[in-house]
Amino acid sequence: MINKVLCVLVVVLSQTAWSQDQDRAAVNGKIVSNTNDLEGVYVVNAQTEVMVTTAADGSFSIMAKPGDTLVFSSIQFKENRVLLTNENFTDLNFTVKLSLVMHQLQEVIVRRYDNINAVALGIVPSNQKTYTESERKLRTATALDATASASGMAGGSISADPFLNFLSGRTKMLKKELIVEKKEFFMKLLENMFSLDHFVNRLKIPSEYVKGFEYYAVENDKFTVILNSKNKTSTEFLLAELAVKYKEILANENK
Repeated sequence: MINKVLCVLVVVLSQTAWSQDQDRAAVNGKIVSNTNDLEGVYVVNAQTEVMVTTAADGSFSIMAKPGDTLVFSSIQFKENRVLLTNENFTDLNFTVKLSLVMHQLQEVIVRRYDNINAVALGIVPSNQKTYTESERKLRTATALDATASASGMAGGSISADPFLNFLSGRTKMLKKELIVEKKEFFMKLLENMFSLDHFVNRLKIPSEYVKGFEYYAVENDKFTVILNSKNKTSTEFLLAELAVKYKEILANENK
């Protein structure tokens, strides 16, 4: 007898739930916010507990009926609840505005400690010469590493690496790299000091020849010394003299 009653209850409840689902239809909408990251927001029907997630453009579709409440929830957005009306099912532009969650950070105080550096901490000896990458390579390849002999006898042994580097041509190659590195350094220094407009309109160098003139200028040892001093007035004066000579060279080549 009890089993029959249970079966009847199951059938009645199933029919009730089925009839409720039949009353529901798909409601289509879209979430909007001050961000393009609209994908993966949970949309839950609070009455049926049916859940879907939004697409990349923020659109969603869920079974519901007027009077149901949709709950929009995500980590990056504040929760929003929307009570559905008849208009929501016919509105082709049904949108739900979501607000971003603002995570306030604690105040960060940045202090400058100009006197604290590798020298002050004793990590690097004071007045130590600094080397560029090419200078370090050349120094390593040509340094005579004298060390005491293992037997403890007077004198020491000298590394054969510099000699081998000389024979293999590596030392010559590293010297060329160092020269190129220095020229690139002076080129950058020159370009930071004077604009393209200065070369074209002040020095009257044709724009297509400006880069060539820069190479011509940094080939002059006297000019690079003044350029490296960062004295703009002296640099500009000598640069004007070199520009006259360079234009003469161009005129002769174009004859």
